[in-house]
Amino acid sequence: MISPRFAPVVFGFVLSALMSFIVSGIATLRTAGWVESFMTLWTDAWLTSWLVAFPVVLVVAPVARRIVQGLVKA
Repeated sequence: MISPRFAPVVFGFVLSALMSFIVSGIATLRTAGWVESFMTLWTDAWLTSWLVAFPVVLVVAPVARRIVQGLVKA
């Protein structure tokens, strides 16, 4: 098991993987359509977008949390 102190990083890892997977799939489908090489195109797009999404999520998540805390009444 992973130590709880790494929870924010693990959360960012999983969130960025899932979100980039879904968004890159939609973008690839819209761009290329249901072509024979769709899965290869999608995988390439996903891996590239995940390399960007993971560090971005780690930086942006704390900012988003602060914004939400400011918007939500406790």
